[in-house]
Amino acid sequence: MARAVLDAPHFHDEAAAFAYVEALLWPQGPVCPHCQAAGEQVYRLGGNATRIGLHKCRSCKGQFTVRQGTIFESSHLPLHLWLQVIHLMCASKKGISTRQIQRMLQCSMKTAWFLGHRIREAMAEKHGIFTPPLGGAGKVIEADEAFLSRDPSKKLKGPGPALPVMSLVEREGKVRSFHIPDVTVKTLHTVLARHASKESRLMTDGAYAYRSIGWNFADHAWVNHEEREYVSRQDPSIHSNTVEGVFSILKRGVYGTFHHVSEAHLKRYLAEFDFRYNTRAKLGVDDIERADIALQGAKGKRLTYETTGRRGQASAGGATA
Repeated sequence: MARAVLDAPHFHDEAAAFAYVEALLWPQGPVCPHCQAAGEQVYRLGGNATRIGLHKCRSCKGQFTVRQGTIFESSHLPLHLWLQVIHLMCASKKGISTRQIQRMLQCSMKTAWFLGHRIREAMAEKHGIFTPPLGGAGKVIEADEAFLSRDPSKKLKGPGPALPVMSLVEREGKVRSFHIPDVTVKTLHTVLARHASKESRLMTDGAYAYRSIGWNFADHAWVNHEEREYVSRQDPSIHSNTVEGVFSILKRGVYGTFHHVSEAHLKRYLAEFDFRYNTRAKLGVDDIERADIALQGAKGKRLTYETTGRRGQASAGGATA
């Protein structure tokens, strides 16, 4: 018998929503965000006048809910509506526009816009110095770059520069996408050196920039797109169609759903598309599990309206500021 996913209690009842989020973010029980106390030192407050999900710490006497220290902090939006939007963003392959969120929640554009960016922040994978690179011995990595810009044939006013994006895709694995300042050998080499294992086989197009750095890998092969070669005639495993497919989904989302993405927020949109690709059904993750993974990423990611509006800059190191 068919049953809608959004019929689940935590999408409609606030108490059920708090219980659902607490189970994901506090699997071992509530933890005080002020002093990190747990166990018997933390207890739930009751009473008709008490806010849903309110806890108190016996150690520091502080009160808190599961919202604190997460993307939900200081939000006036009910938690069950947050869960609805998170699920829809995780289940929509090409994303959901701010205007669509506004219509569904009947809220202001500012609220819908901020909500979307905070969810994208939860989806973002942090690339630190200890983050292992993609690929490895016996694995194949495809690398390519694309430019996100408006149709030059349309005479529209306003900003519309070409924004270079580089993506690395491990076949049958994950993708990492970066907003880069240019497509020079130095920039591409910096990204590859940090995020791609040198033990991998590297597959690219015939751009000279890749030819000059491909020798760093176990093997480097390419196809010549200028001669309409998309799969090697000698070896069918030599192609860059996987990363081209990633760009296809990204561009359909940017042009078809969002219509325009500014440089200031491009990094979060890339994180959103990377997250859905890295938790796709082919890897055994369904929509409900994907939303749960995004929820778990909400912890420790406090984002304010002011910090959301800060201008992001392209970086040759493979990340945006």
